[in-house]
Amino acid sequence: MNVKEHIISLPRRVFVGNNILENIPLYFSQLGVRSPYLIVTGGKYTKMITNKILENIPKDVKYEVVEINNATLEEVYKVEEAIKKTNPNILLGIGGGKVIDVTKYASFRNNLEFISIPTAPSHDGITSPFASIKGLSKPVSVKAKEPLAIVADIEILSSAPRRLINAGIGDTIGKIIAVRDWRLASKLRGEYYGDYTASLALMSAKHAFQCTKIINKDLKYGTRMLIEALISSGVAMGMAGSTRPASGSEHLFAHAVELLHPEGILHGELVGLGTIMMAYLHGVNWRKIRRRLKKIGFPVRAKDLGLSDEIIIKALTIAHTIRPERYTILGDRGLTWNSAEKIAKVTKIID
Repeated sequence: MNVKEHIISLPRRVFVGNNILENIPLYFSQLGVRSPYLIVTGGKYTKMITNKILENIPKDVKYEVVEINNATLEEVYKVEEAIKKTNPNILLGIGGGKVIDVTKYASFRNNLEFISIPTAPSHDGITSPFASIKGLSKPVSVKAKEPLAIVADIEILSSAPRRLINAGIGDTIGKIIAVRDWRLASKLRGEYYGDYTASLALMSAKHAFQCTKIINKDLKYGTRMLIEALISSGVAMGMAGSTRPASGSEHLFAHAVELLHPEGILHGELVGLGTIMMAYLHGVNWRKIRRRLKKIGFPVRAKDLGLSDEIIIKALTIAHTIRPERYTILGDRGLTWNSAEKIAKVTKIID
């Protein structure tokens, strides 16, 4: 099969460990990173961590801090204004998924390097060269910049709200479906399929599965396992040159719900629900997935997230239209209302 060339973009270094934020000046020196920095960060909790990092940065280092609230195009423009003013050598994204998405998209648009310093293990955007930004023409991920390096402090990540940690597990377990959809598209449409990158994404999902056994007993060890799974999932996307190994019909469902009900629900929570239903369609053991997620306190029913039955069914019927070029188990025509309702009921997502 003739495959058009794609460029593999990967981080140069990944630093993982407990209480490693104080080592940041050493890491930057190893990477040859020079000031001025533009630091992109979020609200209260994230700001606190940013201040902790700044305490350890040498006094002669120049930096500016810009605070953002959402992953929107407006916030990207806000960061770009700060780039014009400060002319930084590098961007630092210190925060959750929204902060890192905005940082990586702004760095992509301005041809700058960025370092990813996650404060919550809520999704695999920590590593991937793709960002989800509201205000663009589509609700799906767009090409962005892979991080030069990642600094993952387990102490900080395991202290994140449990809901964010669970969302990261939901997002990662979704790779079970994404890889099957990708293989299906390869068989039926002749699409490029990378065995190695698919295996890497599946390994991430298996790690997340292990997390569901461990995380209630040992939060730090479980979080470390999760962050490594999220990083390898992002690496799989960088190697594939697309989000294919990590995003299939389960993500199309999540994006469809986000269109219908844009506020208040975490992306990984919707991916978890989508994974249960798409596992049923793929003939995968959806009961086991649901049971494992429920065990960690993950919301496995629509009403746990304040979603109506109608939104779930409607999202299932329109999911195939979100990325028509991306073939999945949903096919070209998608699901009828009746079949969508049946799937949601059988898998106990709705009553």
